[in-house]
Amino acid sequence: MVNYFTEENSAETVIERLKDTPDPRLKEIMTAAIRHLHAFVKEVEPTLEEWMQAIQWLTRVGQISDDKRQEWILASDTLGVSMLVETINHRSIEGATEATVLGPFFVPGSPDLPMGADICLDKKGERCLCEGVVTDQRGRPLEGAVLDVWMGNAEGFYAVQQPGVQDEMNLRGRFTTGPDGKYWFWTTKPVPYPIPTDGPVGDMLRATDRQPYRPAHVHFMVSAPGYETLTTHVFPEGDPFLDKDPVFGVKESLVIPFPKTGDHVHAVYDFALKPDVAVKAAAAAE
Repeated sequence: MVNYFTEENSAETVIERLKDTPDPRLKEIMTAAIRHLHAFVKEVEPTLEEWMQAIQWLTRVGQISDDKRQEWILASDTLGVSMLVETINHRSIEGATEATVLGPFFVPGSPDLPMGADICLDKKGERCLCEGVVTDQRGRPLEGAVLDVWMGNAEGFYAVQQPGVQDEMNLRGRFTTGPDGKYWFWTTKPVPYPIPTDGPVGDMLRATDRQPYRPAHVHFMVSAPGYETLTTHVFPEGDPFLDKDPVFGVKESLVIPFPKTGDHVHAVYDFALKPDVAVKAAAAAE
């Protein structure tokens, strides 16, 4: 019997075509995506003009994305999906630092620097000392942990946003801990900045009356052998945008004081890593 497409059986008809998908995980994902997408369409009943607007918006997201700008990540961030995926994949355990979104401005290849180096090459803004210890979730210092750090400058721009204006390595660096697990480096005090609003994501924010400013923060990606890589931010307390972050990346445990100490501000934060379950399982199987 032919299973003709109808409004009532639309999802089931499309899903039936997936029955020979060789990858079971792909089949599971596609089945769920089709089921939810068809349910969404049936709930809102978009007009043909509205559906074309949606397609055109998605098209423009792709057209504006390149190796320097990732509008798809920005769209995922501002819809809360990036934060949800991050939270699901890095659920917190007691004693470990909470994760948050990667963001669209991470670029691999930051320079390896000695402890105490200054990553602020443009010398703009208020000088800031960041320091702390990298430990496991029980508080034991981790030697050989690598902290990949990046942030925007005092004017709210990442180096990748201003090629030819900022040095491409401005406010980027990698630091490796010694036996005591300690890290410290100089930078500039982070400031709030707007996410890019000159593209389709900006159009979406304006249409929904949402503000574009991210609260001030410093990005960290912290890794060590045998532990899950942690991607997170540290936020100064008192920032006016902590409860309005357009990418939903703020967690209370990541908000800390940045007090004034002499001629600079001082941020102290300890990172605690979770053991890598896959590594432990592999070791146990040997």
